[in-house]
Amino acid sequence: MLKTLYIKNYAIIDELEVSFDSGLNIITGETGAGKSIMIDALRLILGYRASTEDVRSGSNKAVIEAFFSIEKNDGVHKILSREGYDDGDELIIRREVSSRGSRGFINDSPAPITLLREVGEGLIDLHGQHDHQTLLRPDTHIDLLDNAGGLDQLVDDYRSGWSKMKDLVGEISSLQAREDELRRTLEFHEFQLREICDVDPQEGEVLELERDLRIRENSEQLYDLVTKLHTLLYSDADAVRDQLIRVRTMVQRLEEIDNAFASRREELESVIVIVEELSRFLQSYSVDIEFEPSELERMRERLQSLTGLRKKYGGTIEAVLEHRDRIESEISLARNYDAAIESREEELKALRKRLGREAARISKKREQVAASIEKSIVAILKELGIEKGSFSVRMEQSDRSDDDQWLLVGEKSHAATSRGIDTVEFFVSTNVGEELKPLARTASGGEISRIMLAMKSILAKNDRLPLLIFDEIDTGVSGRIARKVGEALGNLADFHQIIAITHLPQIAAMSRHHYVVEKSEQNGRTVTAIRKLDETERTVEVARLVSGEAVTESGLKAARELIGK
Repeated sequence: MLKTLYIKNYAIIDELEVSFDSGLNIITGETGAGKSIMIDALRLILGYRASTEDVRSGSNKAVIEAFFSIEKNDGVHKILSREGYDDGDELIIRREVSSRGSRGFINDSPAPITLLREVGEGLIDLHGQHDHQTLLRPDTHIDLLDNAGGLDQLVDDYRSGWSKMKDLVGEISSLQAREDELRRTLEFHEFQLREICDVDPQEGEVLELERDLRIRENSEQLYDLVTKLHTLLYSDADAVRDQLIRVRTMVQRLEEIDNAFASRREELESVIVIVEELSRFLQSYSVDIEFEPSELERMRERLQSLTGLRKKYGGTIEAVLEHRDRIESEISLARNYDAAIESREEELKALRKRLGREAARISKKREQVAASIEKSIVAILKELGIEKGSFSVRMEQSDRSDDDQWLLVGEKSHAATSRGIDTVEFFVSTNVGEELKPLARTASGGEISRIMLAMKSILAKNDRLPLLIFDEIDTGVSGRIARKVGEALGNLADFHQIIAITHLPQIAAMSRHHYVVEKSEQNGRTVTAIRKLDETERTVEVARLVSGEAVTESGLKAARELIGK
């Protein structure tokens, strides 16, 4: 839900902030006051292209900021989490436009405009007179149909299998492309594997070998130093240990005179113990020192072999072992290439059959849903003023093409996509005697808005988008039909937050929250402002729409009747 919209230095808007509520929010105001400018500003939040000409004259930067509540919007939460943005129950999107270009922000962190568009598509469905609306894009029709029939879970399950099939096709294609390479390199890889296995390197072996070799190469020096140190500490006639014992005796005598030497005597005891332990270690170490030249040579040869492998296969023993595992896999694949291809092709064939059954089941359900919504939309369009309207959901299936995107349905191969084997497009006729034509090429702006309203009335319970915006949905309607449009919007507002711009009192009277956009002159400049109306002001504004600028008593009476007071 959109909670707050803030606009600064955009077009004729100096600074404007407005809070919206749930349900049906109606915006009215004189032509040219800036109602549609607010919608244009929202488009920037949705990632639409910005122009430096949109910056208010005399200003350096335009700022549009929208504050949303997204507590139950799982789709937006997933995007924010995936992209590493702060993800809570509230979301702030900001767009700044200046002479240097435009920048986007999500929760005060910089965000690419493409991400603003992706997030925006999960927040708002905006229907303006000149928009490339969702309904005008044939590629979205299949999703609208699935949404209307509650088929999303079926399609998601199918799509999971489709992704697996695509991966399998890619794996087979990769294997087939590598067949010559695998056979050509088999002998070379076998040579490399023998070379590595003959040495049989072990992880961590080099460090341990280098340490042992360093010790053995300096064994004579080690023995000499260890022996001298042991003699100095323990064996010599005037050894350090003996001198420390004499010192301890003197300190004990001092302790008998002054107890202050007690702690020093204890420290001296510790020193003597350390010297004795070090002497024992030195004696034991000297016994273990080896002088065998043959073992030293063996270790040097071993290290040389390991160094050769490291230089040849990646610089470390770990890299050598990884290379060994990789070429073992390549050798196994090359030796069993035909069986590997056959196994994967059998798996792919079974998957094409299973997905074909799933796609056929989805297709059958789509046909049922299509028949139902065709009748429902025609009935709603009649109420919305398109008396002779006809609506058709065209579903088509194509034979297998040359690419790998196909499924087996029964004995027949069908071209397929991640949505199944169907292509779906809406066709419409809005006047008697006209043949059905693609929706995107036939309906006017006002008709598109009412067709979308009819669609949304059917889709309301399943549609995930929390906010729907209708810019001048009332084009071309009046009187009783306008009242029906208002009632349809009111019903839709039970499931979505609706923001609708209108000129008609019959629609404005249905509002739960009514706002008026006003234009004034301040310091020689045009300024746009918006304010929320209380009940009295709301009645007066509806009366103004009824009777014109001069509000009359009859206009007020009509307004009260429309509002239902």
